[in-house]
Amino acid sequence: MGLNCGIVGLPNVGKSTIFNALTSSGAASENYPFCTIDPNVGVVAVPDERLNQITEFIPPEKTIPAMVEFVDIAGLVKGASKGEGLGNKFLGHIKSVNAILHVVRCFEKEDTVHVEGTVDPIRDIEIIHTELLLADIETVEKRILKNEKLCKAGDKKLLEDTAVLKEVLEGLNNGTPLRLLSLSDEKRLCTEDLHLITAKPVLYVINVFDFEKDKGYIDTITAYAEKEGSKCVVLSGDVEAEIARMDPEEQAEYYEDMGIKESGLKRLIREAYTLLGLGTYFTAGPKEVRAWTISNGTKAPQAAGVIHSDFERGFIRAEVFGYDDLAMHKSELKVKEKGLLRIEGKDYVVKDGDIMHFRFNV
Repeated sequence: MGLNCGIVGLPNVGKSTIFNALTSSGAASENYPFCTIDPNVGVVAVPDERLNQITEFIPPEKTIPAMVEFVDIAGLVKGASKGEGLGNKFLGHIKSVNAILHVVRCFEKEDTVHVEGTVDPIRDIEIIHTELLLADIETVEKRILKNEKLCKAGDKKLLEDTAVLKEVLEGLNNGTPLRLLSLSDEKRLCTEDLHLITAKPVLYVINVFDFEKDKGYIDTITAYAEKEGSKCVVLSGDVEAEIARMDPEEQAEYYEDMGIKESGLKRLIREAYTLLGLGTYFTAGPKEVRAWTISNGTKAPQAAGVIHSDFERGFIRAEVFGYDDLAMHKSELKVKEKGLLRIEGKDYVVKDGDIMHFRFNV
């Protein structure tokens, strides 16, 4: 199950500033290209108000949130797929993540040089898209060549796979990333072991300096993302970095003064979690209230296995009630009295927000 998002973009678009604010790790973010060479990695708690509510109704000794990993990848430049700017190394880092947060610079700032000389968000997005497409084209071409040499033995499956790869290659050459190609699930399976970069889901992070002044850029990128079926998060990396340095009381005061319910970073973390196709179920008791991460569509035994392999191996049943039921009735006892506790078996698909207790025997 994939839990990491790679933060990608051109140099000097604010990737490391946003990463630092997310993780408070102090990764280098100086104003020159390739400041980040080896990727920085940070693990961040997923903001979830449900966790706070559960601890109110079922008070524990400790509370543990779900986590998601962010990887700050060095800036790509035009020609990266041909090795420009250490591009091959950076593209390799992108291959290892499960989803892409594409940071787009949507601000003018004299003291922060733009690698292309001017601010043009669509051009910048297209540069990154082109480099990722070119990297995938090279990967697919190499595999087709290898398969065709082996196909002389008359392997029917290999012939079918090669036909699919040629279809994928045509789409990539026409500028369509793999994630947007109309392929059956069966055909997509043929590409899985290639770990193609353009197969990964993308979230655009619109990095602004002044929300009003940069509104034109925001609208342009939002329209672009909607056209390809992607989502956006708008934030100011500089502002978020300043807020991250405040203590919790100062942060609360700032949000109140600005009329903001929550930070852009919290929205970003939640959207990243969703982008990865992840959901959350909870366990709750006097010792611990904990959020557990599962892929959407996970069945009860596999959800139990996230806690411990013995839970999955010896799974008998799950006792389940919904967060909404707890929020309405304020206590687990009341939920049980109302008959809202369910017994679920091996085929139960866990829902986001389920509160679960597993029975198992090993």
